[in-house]
Amino acid sequence: MRPDAISRLRSDLAAARFTVDGLESLWGTEAGDALTRGHIVPAARALADDVRPAAVLARLFVLGRPVDRHEAERALPSLGLADAQGLGLVGESPDGIRALLDLRPYAFVDAHGAGEWWIASDLGELALGGALPETHVLGVGGASATLSGLMIDRPIATALDLGTGCGIQALHAARHADRVVATDISALALELASFNARLNGVSNIEVRRGSLYEPVAGERFDHIVSNPPFVITPRAEGVPAYEYRDAGLVGDALVRDVVVGAAEHLEPGGVAQLLANWEYAPDGLERVRRWVAEAGLDAWVVEREVQSPERYAETWIRDGGTRAGDPAFDLLYSAWLDDFASRGVRAIGFGYVLLRRPRSGRPALARFERLHEPLAEGAAGLGTHLAACLDAHDWQAALEDDALGRQRLVVAPDVTEERHHWPGSADPAVMALRQGSGFGRSVPLDTALAALVGACDGELALDAIIAALAQLLASEDDPLDEAALRAELLPRVRELLVTGFLLPPSP
Repeated sequence: MRPDAISRLRSDLAAARFTVDGLESLWGTEAGDALTRGHIVPAARALADDVRPAAVLARLFVLGRPVDRHEAERALPSLGLADAQGLGLVGESPDGIRALLDLRPYAFVDAHGAGEWWIASDLGELALGGALPETHVLGVGGASATLSGLMIDRPIATALDLGTGCGIQALHAARHADRVVATDISALALELASFNARLNGVSNIEVRRGSLYEPVAGERFDHIVSNPPFVITPRAEGVPAYEYRDAGLVGDALVRDVVVGAAEHLEPGGVAQLLANWEYAPDGLERVRRWVAEAGLDAWVVEREVQSPERYAETWIRDGGTRAGDPAFDLLYSAWLDDFASRGVRAIGFGYVLLRRPRSGRPALARFERLHEPLAEGAAGLGTHLAACLDAHDWQAALEDDALGRQRLVVAPDVTEERHHWPGSADPAVMALRQGSGFGRSVPLDTALAALVGACDGELALDAIIAALAQLLASEDDPLDEAALRAELLPRVRELLVTGFLLPPSP
């Protein structure tokens, strides 16, 4: 294999228009949607007689179907089949050329704009036709997309991707960090992460092998990102220990180790972001709170979902490629339920963990909340929202009430007010603020808070608005004390600032 093989592969993929839009144009929206649900038949039918390079590459690398040798040679004219074999991409078989890796385009939008990469990973269960091997290296899935969307991507010097897998989070971090260190226990994962970085022309990623923080002992980073192997797996004979999702520990101990260990590896002001599970036995979020307290870090933890032990077991047994009806399914199911019962686990939470090392002094941020509702349609870029919310938290926390009262705030542009009336009533029965982006929160309003938010247009200070409201809402029979109204409203204003409904004055 010649040294420039990866650059020639990149040229062939680009020339074939092997892109997200290019593939959708080949098989159509409905077949693409079916593919995301794990069904390849519609896409395979659409590509069956198509000999264009993009179609051949899609059948080979995305659908895992064999292709004719001559078609493969025409689809990879610069690389050639010999070097494709040298890269470990394809191999010979009696029915033609077969893919040895999954290789597909991946498109995204972040704070730096739109981008697209090609990502190589191990073949999935559809291509393999059965359960995954324990050394499987996962490609870009729903969890990967969730974490990359959460990523705060302000310019920094150093980032750490803990448990990099195919390297997708490291690639995202490389867009805002000068240097990225990517770690994993799997030598194959690190090979694929390095391959993906080179294939996409990214040169600021360094890979290191080892468990958790071992490869970076004594080092600190401005940003840590991790989609760690957090899946709670029974330590029982016959239960597969998939490297991409299982760290070999009992229960949620892996998540505790990642949270507590972050304290030693964050620069002052540095942020760690990870996806995680935690057990309700019966503590749940309180369990995470104890880990954070042990670490001595700021924290914003959002629980997005809670599953029963039964649902959790079913999800992860299927994830490994074992289906109901297979005798192994019931054996694995029993092992999972026995494991949860041994610790008194009644449910499992899943969510987002954001940690920050204080620049000085004691931790000042401790938010542990449950947001189980679907996100707003405009909530894809949660990283930008989280960064703004952290800034707003720090800004308002530094202000005493008197200083906050002098501020001129504005309503965020994505916020709307909803009013619901009983038929025939002039006054609303229910009022609420709703966020059109971020977490899509809804906040109930009373008359005073609704009027205050409505007056936040940057012209009047909060104290002036509250004084006017005290006069407006008072009556001869019910005089309203301005100081009491202020004491009631300012804490609610602080919460609206932290959650992004209200914005601080422009600098």
